[in-house]
Formats: sequence, structure tokens, C-alpha cells
Amino acid sequence: MVAAAPSPDTVLDRIRELAEVDPSNEDPSVLNIRGYALLARLKALNRQANAATKEHKLATAAARNDVNQTHLGLQNLLYEKRHLEREIEKCRQFASIYQDIPMHSIEDFMLLAPENARTESVIADKHEFMKARLAYELESQQKLEERWNALTAERDELLKETKDQTAAADKLQALVDQAMKSLLDTQKSIDTLVPPEPVEPMPVDVPKDTTPDVSQPY
Repeated sequence: MVAAAPSPDTVLDRIRELAEVDPSNEDPSVLNIRGYALLARLKALNRQANAATKEHKLATAAARNDVNQTHLGLQNLLYEKRHLEREIEKCRQFASIYQDIPMHSIEDFMLLAPENARTESVIADKHEFMKARLAYELESQQKLEERWNALTAERDELLKETKDQTAAADKLQALVDQAMKSLLDTQKSIDTLVPPEPVEPMPVDVPKDTTPDVSQPY
């Protein structure tokens, strides 16, 4: 088992003791050997202390770097937190278009919407409930638009048929007018070529005077 090395304080105490020894009472060679041994040990301890100090400095620098990195990360998180809080506040103050959309009342929605759009879990969540109402409004508007398009197409078809019938009637009237004009022109041509015979007046019978003669006595 290797004995523990003496501490620096122990070595220094031994050097002090060695320095206080009366040279006349000790062998100089022994003192020199002991002194060199203690000095060598002191140098070794000094080297160890320097190495330990260097290691501690490196460890301290690494720890300081870790602390700085952690602090920088914390600052970044705080900055990101403040940024997100500002964005959240902007979103809360943002006037969305859905606020101006004419919507069914909640009572009508609860009566008319599909059951899967008005479950307890959906109603309990304000965000999901608003999404469900908007989805129902979109579906209702799409159905109304489809109905409107169908009625518009039906109206256009009726207008087209009426227009076609009017055009056909106008065309028929033009043909009738043309035929009448041709007939009148033909009649004029015939009258020019063959004058009509004069029509003699019919004799008129004059009734006899039936007034009684009042000058003759009865």
C-alpha cells in the first residue's frame, strides 16, 4: 500500500524545522540530503499545484462558457416569449372578417346544424364551436348558391325560349305582311290591266202618295 504524500504545509513545516536546526549538532551531509529531498518534494508539489491550478482554470472557463451559453439561451427564450406574446395580442385585437359575416343565431344553429357539428365537446370549446358555425354557414351558403344558379339557369332557359318564340312570331308576321303586300300589288296590277266594269245604280221604287185628300167630302 502506497503511503499518502505529505501535504505542502507539512513539507514547509519540515523545511522550517530543518532551517532551525543547529548545524553544530547535526551532520551537514545529512542536513543537505534532507534539505534537497524536501526541496525536491516542494518543487513537485509546486508543479502539482500549477497543474491543478491550470485544470481549475480550464474547468472554470468551461463552466463560465456553459453559464454564458445557458444565459444566452435564456435570453433568446425570453425574447421569443415576448415576441410570441406580442403576436398573440395582435391576433386577439385583429378584427377578423368572420365577425362581419351574417350567421345563423346559436339557437337556429342548434336546431338546424348536423349533430356531429354540435356535440358537447364542440360546444365546450369556443374555438371549435365557432369553426363549426362557420363551416355550417359555408355549407348553407353553398347550397343557396347552387339553388340560385339552378334558378338562374332555368330563368335564362325560359328567356331564351320566349325570345325564340318572339323571333318566330316576328318572322311569321313579316311573312304575313309580305304576303298581304304581294296580294295588294297583284290586285293593283289586275285593276290596271282590266278596269272594273261600271256598276249601274239600282232603280229605286218611289212609294205612292197615300195621304188622304181632305178636300173631298165623304
